[in-house]
Parts: sequence; structure tokens; C-alpha cells
Amino acid sequence: MHTTLTAQPDRRAAPPAARTGRRRPTSLRGRITHTALWSIVALCLVAYSGSLLVPLWFQLNHQRLLIVTSGSMSPYFDAGDAVVMRQISDPSQLRVGQVASFWPSGSDNLVTHRITALKMLPLLEQDVATGRMVPRLSAETGKPILRPYILTKGDANATADADATPLTRVRGVVLDVHPHWGAVLDWAHSPNGRFTMLTPPLAILAAMELTAIVQLRRSRVTTGTAPTRAVVDDVLLT
Repeated sequence: MHTTLTAQPDRRAAPPAARTGRRRPTSLRGRITHTALWSIVALCLVAYSGSLLVPLWFQLNHQRLLIVTSGSMSPYFDAGDAVVMRQISDPSQLRVGQVASFWPSGSDNLVTHRITALKMLPLLEQDVATGRMVPRLSAETGKPILRPYILTKGDANATADADATPLTRVRGVVLDVHPHWGAVLDWAHSPNGRFTMLTPPLAILAAMELTAIVQLRRSRVTTGTAPTRAVVDDVLLT
């Protein structure tokens, strides 16, 4: 009669494995804090995304958002508003009474004023001998070369703009006005605005990740299990 040891499957229930990863807080205070932090993250990210997507939406519709920086067109729009501009390329698209955005002659600052007149005026050039601006003459007819110009004035200004603006320096016409959008977009695109919108969510996410790692390590230390041992049964064979 011989006896031997034969390994049999362990029929005892194995201890449950410890869960890893983040765990939702169970206390009321913890749930409120958790919800508030995620709300801040969502709000900041939505605000930042909106500051990028709103101008992009107008660009996709062949329009531009311009931020108003002065009150020369009050009360039609004021500083801090934003206007929607559509680009034009032909004089037939312009009308007296429209509000146009243009670069005044000799300036790189964009101005948005109302059109008071449309005229065909001589193209001027500087006379080398006298230094004065004189009409440029056509080589074929000897007559002054005419070009389309706009005369403009700010609604809040007492006098009209001093110089006529050639059509080539007109960027577009205003389609709509959005009060206070300009101030919001100007702040959102500034370094302070981006810092304010991006720093809180990044800090909160980093803190939550760090907290989850610390909690996971603590749980492994406090709920650690002893090493498992193989179990065998004595079986009598004849």
C-alpha cells in the first residue's frame, strides 16, 4: 500500500483583489467638493474653448470679429463692443450710410466709420520737383486717372474725416454689433486671461491625480494580504 500527495485545486475562496484607480468620495462633503472641482474645470475649459471657437466660426463664414477700442461711433457701438465685418472687393458693394472698416492713407491703424459719400477722385502722386501731391495723368489720354474713394465720418465726431480713403484700403463693411464681446475677447486672448482660464483646471487635475496616487498607496499598505500557500490533500491509493 502506497501513499502519495496529489495537488488538488484550492476550493477556498480567494481574498478579493484590491481595486486600483480613483474612487468616488462616499461622504456628502466629499461628493460636494468633487462636483465643485469638476465644475470649475469644465467652466474654465468651456470659456477657453469659446474664446477660440467664436472667432473661428465667423472666419468659416467669411466674416471677421473686430474689437472696438474707441467711442467715435457711439451710440451705434462703443469701446469694448465687437463688430462683425464682411470683406468687400468691388465699389458696387458699398453704399452711403454703411459703416466701413479701412486703413486711412498713411496709417496702419484700422478705423471703422460711416460712409458719407462715394466719389471717383484723381489718383494722386508726389511731384518730384515741388514735393506736392498732384493728379497722376493717363499716358493714353493725358487726363487724370480716377479711382473710387469713400468719404467717412464717425457718428460721435463733430467733423468728417480729413482725407478720402481709396477703395484699395477698405477692408470691409460692418454687418452686426455685439455689445461687450470685444472686452471679453480682448481679455480672453491676453496673457492674463489665458493664465486665469488654464491654470485652475490644470492645477485641480494635477492635485486630484496626486491625491489618487497617495490614496492608492495607503490602501495597499493598510489592506495588504499575506502570501498565499498551496493546499494539498492526502489521498490514499491502493
